[in-house]
Amino acid sequence: MTHALLVIDVQNDFCPGGALAVPGGDEIVAPINAMMGDFDAVILTQDWHPADHSSFASRHDNKNPFDTKDMHYGPQVLWPDHCVQGTEGANFHPDLNTHADLVIRKGFRKGIDSYSAFFENDQTTPTGLEGYLRTRGIDKLTLVGLATDFCVHFSAIDAARLGFDVTVRMDACRAIDLDGSLAAAETAMRDAGVTLS
Repeated sequence: MTHALLVIDVQNDFCPGGALAVPGGDEIVAPINAMMGDFDAVILTQDWHPADHSSFASRHDNKNPFDTKDMHYGPQVLWPDHCVQGTEGANFHPDLNTHADLVIRKGFRKGIDSYSAFFENDQTTPTGLEGYLRTRGIDKLTLVGLATDFCVHFSAIDAARLGFDVTVRMDACRAIDLDGSLAAAETAMRDAGVTLS
């Protein structure tokens, strides 16, 4: 069994001072760096939005950040503008070890958001990560990063659904916790067969 560490969106805009800061988001950088050597492969994901991305509240009249809007693929939380391609906010946290085997960029299509490392939010458009893992012979994943209740949650559930052995290291994740989203995410991950440790 080949075991990969999947590091989700440890980027400046999700850390304190960023456009969509996750409380304590920078606290996980050192623990993640410390565990990288324990895995056969390290994969980083990076939110990489165009400036006019449809998930930005600023693109919709009479909408505010954290409102919800029905999109062609279902309900979408609207966010503050964040992780815009080529900006400092989209860069990885400066202390994160970025010597990874692969970087997967997601959310770069204007009309659809992408929480999961595996699929865009329509649940059908793949990122290519599954194919990479299969060709590398990787069948076990440990997930860490930001945020527990959104991108980590959706990535973990998709990985389990695809047949990977999935663990989420809760001590190396931080959550937004929007209206109880953390508790709901934890329940959904457990129900999907994800191990929370």
